[in-house]
Amino acid sequence: MNFTDLGLSADVLRAVADAGYEKPTPIQEQAIPFVLMGRDVLGSAQTGTGKTAGFTLPMIEILAAGRARARMARSLILEPTRELAAQVAENFEIYGKYHKLTKALLIGGVSYGDQDKLLDRGVDVLIATPGRLLDHFERGRILLNDVKILVIDEADRMLDMGFIPDVEKIVRLLPPLRQTLFFSATMPPEIRRLADAFLSNPKEVSVAPPASPAATVTQGLVFVPDRAKREALRRLIGIEQVKNSLIFCNRKRDVDVLFRSLKRHGFNAAALHGDMDQGTRTQTLESFKRGEIQLLVCSDVAARGLDIDDMSHVFNFDVPMHAEDYIHRIGRTGRAGKSGRAFTLATSDDAKYVAAIEALIGKPIPRVVVEGIDMTADAAEDGRGHAAGGRKPRARGHRTREPRPASHRTEQPRAEHPRAEQPRAEQPRAEQPRPSAHQAREPAPVVAPQRRVSPQRESHAASGGPFGHDDPVPAFLLRGRRVAG
Repeated sequence: MNFTDLGLSADVLRAVADAGYEKPTPIQEQAIPFVLMGRDVLGSAQTGTGKTAGFTLPMIEILAAGRARARMARSLILEPTRELAAQVAENFEIYGKYHKLTKALLIGGVSYGDQDKLLDRGVDVLIATPGRLLDHFERGRILLNDVKILVIDEADRMLDMGFIPDVEKIVRLLPPLRQTLFFSATMPPEIRRLADAFLSNPKEVSVAPPASPAATVTQGLVFVPDRAKREALRRLIGIEQVKNSLIFCNRKRDVDVLFRSLKRHGFNAAALHGDMDQGTRTQTLESFKRGEIQLLVCSDVAARGLDIDDMSHVFNFDVPMHAEDYIHRIGRTGRAGKSGRAFTLATSDDAKYVAAIEALIGKPIPRVVVEGIDMTADAAEDGRGHAAGGRKPRARGHRTREPRPASHRTEQPRAEHPRAEQPRAEQPRAEQPRPSAHQAREPAPVVAPQRRVSPQRESHAASGGPFGHDDPVPAFLLRGRRVAG
């Protein structure tokens, strides 16, 4: 089947041909006709199979007839990350080049003023992350009661990032009569529940078993000691013919540590994570897409936000803690029918995560042995701490004792110091009469405790002053004491 068989207009087909695409992917082949019919669609497909074009192409066809009004959007696309939202905006630029549709990209890290100017004129396509969209709505800068098409993209990622409450709030602001397109790479029970709540009699399309990696990706698993991870990664990069690669870490701070380590060893690398400002992130991504950067060390913020057809490698420096993230990470390579290679570095502590991934994909990941790795080497030679596979710091106040040389452990005979025996003088013990039973039962008389009296108090007592014989002793001085008598 070709794109001409899907019912798209001549202008859309011309834009698709200019982009170099001739045949639709399976998800596009199944989803586009139902979207053009106005049906709700529940799409489930592995990442990298063309889901974005599966809804952008028919949306351009539908929105071609009509006109946007000020501060009102005709369609809304929700994305979990800034990078993925920017990618969708680029697709509208490519496929809608022969249409005069207006769009606005609402993401964090960009000034509100520029976005307000676009919203004031009205937009046909509104692409946004949930948080920034709600910010504009609460400021009264956007109205959502004219949205005819709603797209919730990467719904399972929305769930992982905690955006589902915001998504539910946004859906309640939309008109009930609308067309909803719901796409997700995986379909856990929580996502299925949301789909049932948001969609009306949807047409479900699925082109691959849930959470299965693309067949074009060659996978490998390398078990190494924690302190040898950096060395193993460097050797893998040297052995493999890496054109460009993403290197994933689980934590943002590990991204910076690994990036600096690679730079010190002469690699052309850059870092990308969520704490960077939007301008730096955009500039870094553009440099990576142009081929100016070979290795991009990143967190999962880029796992679904990059669409580079010719990505040769993906390296998981850390095993993802969620098995589904493994599918999304390695899905950055082997796209558009091209082959790719993905390697994962694991330690003995990662065994449970590896088992969860293999259970999800239904088969073991092939083990790979990297030659030339010093398994006892400390990969944290740059002294950056234990992050990203370095040396673990000692607890504060803890000392480790170095063993003494053998010469210091020789047994020295202890000098004998005989102690002079001093005979004890026998003291005669006075014979005391044994008390009778009657006497033993009599309580011992209570003796008043002897208290120290300062010279000042003695002078007062002698003169009959305070606390003397003429003045009563205050009660607080007698508290807790037993007085004879």
